[in-house]
Amino acid sequence: MTASLDYTVVIPTTGRETLRPLLDTLLGGSGPRPAEILVVDDRPGGAELAVPAGVRVLRSGGRGPAAARNLGWRTAKSEWIAFVDDDVVLAADWPRQLADDLAGLPSDVAASQGRITVPLPADRRPADDERSTAGLERARWITADMAYRRAALAEAGGFDERFPRAFREDSDLALRVAEAGHRIDQGERLTTHPARRAGFFHSLKAQRGNADNALMRAKHGVLWRQRTGAGPGRLGLHALSTVAGLAALTLPLLNQRGKALLAAGVWAGLTAEFAGRRILPGPRTPREVARMVVTSALIPPAACYHRLRGEVAARRPRPPVAVLFDRDDTLIVDVPYLNDPDGVRPVPGAVELVRGLRERGIPVGVVSNQSGVAKGLISPEQLDAVNARVQELFGPFGTWQVCVHDDGDGCACRKPAPGMVLRAAGELGVDPASCVVIGDTGADVDAALAAGARAVLVPTARTLEPEIARARQHAAVAGDLAEALRVAGVAG
Repeated sequence: MTASLDYTVVIPTTGRETLRPLLDTLLGGSGPRPAEILVVDDRPGGAELAVPAGVRVLRSGGRGPAAARNLGWRTAKSEWIAFVDDDVVLAADWPRQLADDLAGLPSDVAASQGRITVPLPADRRPADDERSTAGLERARWITADMAYRRAALAEAGGFDERFPRAFREDSDLALRVAEAGHRIDQGERLTTHPARRAGFFHSLKAQRGNADNALMRAKHGVLWRQRTGAGPGRLGLHALSTVAGLAALTLPLLNQRGKALLAAGVWAGLTAEFAGRRILPGPRTPREVARMVVTSALIPPAACYHRLRGEVAARRPRPPVAVLFDRDDTLIVDVPYLNDPDGVRPVPGAVELVRGLRERGIPVGVVSNQSGVAKGLISPEQLDAVNARVQELFGPFGTWQVCVHDDGDGCACRKPAPGMVLRAAGELGVDPASCVVIGDTGADVDAALAAGARAVLVPTARTLEPEIARARQHAAVAGDLAEALRVAGVAG
């Protein structure tokens, strides 16, 4: 008898027609039912998705599958999170197979990967794009069917949202989980991934993945390919072909015709070898041959361009994945020792900005000093009532961290100490370095920096000039909350 299982299924989607059959299989499958099925609509906009009863839809705003999966698992409450893609075909008893794979796994196993099969045409040789899809059968750690313990996702901080495509984001997460001392198990469940045909220039567009390869190298070192089983790649030959092609075009302008002919020969030889390597295994129809010849000439410079673009992007500061707000004079107008919920007045525009972050799947929290309790000016019940009113106006925050101590109490939580920022990051399941703290005092800035987070100061009339000067030197300063979110890189 199949054991019970506490799991949630998370499906990022762009609205493919294959989503509905997948949901029907999950809802009608034999085995333990998921605690919840979360479909994360990753389209930038459009009408609501039509899904069957029992399925919940979230919207991630078109920020890519990494962001969509993060929104899904952070919304879920179950022990296990099963990620599946919206274009796979699950077996009718997939829930039972999943439960069998996860049953009895030791605590050091953080994830279980399903086995992927890609059916290829039986009446002809597969085309280039079909062979590319078939590579998923040998790929490690892909999230077409991958179940993670929620605790492991929280420890790793989830998927890195700098990966904007369904490419390398799963390998990056798995490497970080393994580096934390966990194992990833290969399950026995079998999932089908159809090999669909793509457009004429599909392989050219796929070269954008070279930017993601640059990020993998920046994060995991030069041996990242060996560690992920990605294979050696062809970037060196693409660079040589690109340089040879450019030389063949420019050397005649310098009256170097002999060298230009040599460069042209090198380019032609490399291009012919690359095209032949791609044509021979395929169907060799006139259209397929033409597609391979044209794209084989265009891919090398495109690959080099995207790799250079990725190297530059990988060195930029990482946008935060969570935003922590001070309460008084940042979210609401400051009333000293406010003890009446009726006195809560949001800072103009703050409610809309916070809701916008939440709708885009960015976790939000509050970190607030409230020494009025220690001073006897506010009762704990009054503080709770005021904070409840704030949450009523702004919507739910992922974490509330409130220090009720006074200056002389010597606690580790009162800002400028980092305690509240560290606890907030822990409750949100993110690295403190992935948080930005927005507040109106130097204590907000210092607490963030002490925790390893970023900070943006939004001064008010009561903010001291030395605090502003220090923030300009060590953090950032903004004129209002909207500008602060732009400076932090999380503006909509």
